[in-house]
Amino acid sequence: MDYKHVAKEVLKFVGGKENVSHLEHCSTRLRFSLIDNKKANVEELKKIPGVIAVKMTGQCQVVIGNEVIEVYDEVIKLMGPSFGNVAQSNTQQKEKKKIGSTILDFIVGVFQPLVPAIAGGGVLKSILLLFSVFGLINTKGQTYQILSFIGDAPLYFLPLLVAITTANKLKVNPLVSLSAVGALILPNMTAMLGEGAKLFGFDVQNIAYAYQVFPAILTILLYAQVEKIFTKISPKAIRIFFVPMMSLLITVPISLLVLGPIGFTLGQGFASVILAVFDKVGWIAVAVLAAVLPFMVATGMHKAMVPYAVTTMGQLGKETLYLPASLAHNIAESGACFAIALRTKDKVLKSTALSAGISALFGITEPALYGITLQNKKALRSVMIGAFIGGTFIGLAGLQAFVLVGPGLASLTMFISEELPRNIVNAVIGLVISFVVSFIAAFFFSKEGNVKHEQEKFINQVTTGKEFKSPVIGEMISLSNVKDNVFSSKVMGDGIAVIPSKGELYAPVDGKIKMVFDTNHALGMVAKNGAELLFHIGIDTVQLGGKYFESLVKVGDEVKAGDLLIKFDLNKIVEEGFDSVTMAIITNKDNYKIEVADLKHVDKQDTLMLVTALGGN
Repeated sequence: MDYKHVAKEVLKFVGGKENVSHLEHCSTRLRFSLIDNKKANVEELKKIPGVIAVKMTGQCQVVIGNEVIEVYDEVIKLMGPSFGNVAQSNTQQKEKKKIGSTILDFIVGVFQPLVPAIAGGGVLKSILLLFSVFGLINTKGQTYQILSFIGDAPLYFLPLLVAITTANKLKVNPLVSLSAVGALILPNMTAMLGEGAKLFGFDVQNIAYAYQVFPAILTILLYAQVEKIFTKISPKAIRIFFVPMMSLLITVPISLLVLGPIGFTLGQGFASVILAVFDKVGWIAVAVLAAVLPFMVATGMHKAMVPYAVTTMGQLGKETLYLPASLAHNIAESGACFAIALRTKDKVLKSTALSAGISALFGITEPALYGITLQNKKALRSVMIGAFIGGTFIGLAGLQAFVLVGPGLASLTMFISEELPRNIVNAVIGLVISFVVSFIAAFFFSKEGNVKHEQEKFINQVTTGKEFKSPVIGEMISLSNVKDNVFSSKVMGDGIAVIPSKGELYAPVDGKIKMVFDTNHALGMVAKNGAELLFHIGIDTVQLGGKYFESLVKVGDEVKAGDLLIKFDLNKIVEEGFDSVTMAIITNKDNYKIEVADLKHVDKQDTLMLVTALGGN
């Protein structure tokens, strides 16, 4: 195959390099994300010698077969050094990115996806325990035991789950990765290790790898390097089986002899350090963490606690710091919001505070943080006071969490334990203390003038429908399809969502800038008719710390419809693994009738929303 010729022809018939927003490859195909799919000439692509098939399923997938890597490399060369894709910018990214940020990004990327499975299994077990306490199910019966086994499965097979998430983060074959780690927990392998085993004449340490995290991570880190080496040197005709075979043949023995024991020792040491620290200063650590969680959640740094929580839950079956502290913080946010809702006479603020308070009561604090407490210093202090005092009691009581899920009213079963019958009682007391203290502090110390939104500076000038243009160029999707519950559930407000094809955010209407996040990934403005708009570029992009974002406006600036507000490097954001969908939300939706257009491909001249003030207020 003439790789250069194929690459040139493929690039030509996908619409040229100007039409490519992102490019990656899998084992058989090139995957193009195109700015305009209509520019892709599928019939001409199919005629190129060496192209097996073309699939248009969101992406333009050009099936090459065994020689896809060589064609991919030639396409990258044709795209030029300015094209921001993974292969081209890896070296530059590593130079620009601090090692601490790289490690943190890797750890969070591995552990964060594990939470739903672990939480689901844990909640099931806690509900079963609750049923047994009330005599609704027999703990010795097979039904209870089978359901308990189901709940235990995510933690037991934690090494396999970690293998998949690590493989996805490193962009290596997830099924071969799963097989490599799976070999460590095979029943026959476990039995052999228990009886004493030798490999190539060396003793293999007897380790039970179920519930373990670090051995799996080290195994996949090695596998990723081995896979790359054999992919380069393997003949293309046998690559499909030769690379996995050789990778497993080298990775698994080294893991059994070296990496597994190292990872096991690391995990045991990690758990020991946690217990030692908690024995010494456990209560004050819980209290302080609870008090600073508003800032950690606002900046996304709370996700750095997830790896610790997952590891501890796998090693000890319980967690005594982050989840108990989160209970105090979440409920304190709720208490402050309910106090503000009760005190304020502003209808919009009352509605926002009430809905945010309910969300926080059930463990979702972002609406409370961004909608209420971070906008007002006294409200924020009230949350910190309530969280600290509630956290102090929780720490002194030694509260233990047995399920990795967001603490709240609906998930209190996470604190049920047969061995510690008072644990759930202490959780309820801590909940009440956090709520009451925060409520009282917010009610008596927050003045009405301090908690009103800045939109009071704007008088609604029209009661007729105001047209809101598209804030970005791209493909419009339903807000309910956004992969973030805070936005898709419309708890933040109603509006639109667009998957951008260009890294620019425009003002959809005339108005005034009221807020610009430090990380520049989000921005707030008030339209001339009083509608409050929150723009949010991407999901969880606060983790980027402002990297790839440039704000062209500041708080107080007057803007016109079509003005450029923020520039962002779309390709780099996608490469980092973030969902780039961009939302424009009317946060004070209760004062407006919002009609959303039914469009697909949108430009900044397209009208996406008609926003009409209710009652002329």
